[in-house]
Amino acid sequence: MADPDMSSQSGGHDVELFVETPDYDLICTICQGVFRCPVRAACHHIFCKKCILQWLTRQQTCPCCRKPVNQSLIFVMFKLSKVIGRLKIKCKNKIRGCPHTLALSEQYCHSMSCLFELIPCPYQGCRAQLLRRDLDAHARHCEHWSQPCHMGCGTVLSHRTQAKHNCYRQLRHECEARQRNHRAIAAALQRKMRRMQSTMADMRRQIGLICESLEVMEELEEVEEEDLGESSGSFSSSNSSS
Repeated sequence: MADPDMSSQSGGHDVELFVETPDYDLICTICQGVFRCPVRAACHHIFCKKCILQWLTRQQTCPCCRKPVNQSLIFVMFKLSKVIGRLKIKCKNKIRGCPHTLALSEQYCHSMSCLFELIPCPYQGCRAQLLRRDLDAHARHCEHWSQPCHMGCGTVLSHRTQAKHNCYRQLRHECEARQRNHRAIAAALQRKMRRMQSTMADMRRQIGLICESLEVMEELEEVEEEDLGESSGSFSSSNSSS
């Protein structure tokens, strides 16, 4: 008997999706859906993997026979999964008009291309939801539509600007803007170079002055040393004569 709380969070496939009513042996007793990733417990009862794992968080017994269930002794039934994957289903978008029937295993791939799939408008800012088949018609009138110029100039166009767009004029404006930017950069670099040259000239002058000061100091030291030598020589001669 199915647990009502677990059935509301069905892990299995909706029985109504299938073209032919599935065998009772393929129905999960927990969610009442067709097995999704079927697993077998040690007591040989089969469940959806998601269903039984959720069940075991509440009680550690089999929902069919109430025997204890060890989570480590639950095994995936790969062959049964393949059998279920070959069952024919109706497209989930049948209510919107899709006539296709397909194998259950092809459901995801089909939904990626189904013309009756409900999808959001891909253009940023638009909140419309529409069928995939209507996307092109919607794009022709969507006020949020935008795409790069197909000629390759790189300009992103909207419906409002597309009719007025001229690649040559756009590229010329961009070229002129870049030239102005380059001239401004060159002028700024020239000003910086002039400031650096002025600073270097000031530094050279200061270094020259420092060198001159050092030379003068050296000359003064030499003069002082000569004066000391002469005074000491005269002092020694006067002592010897006496």
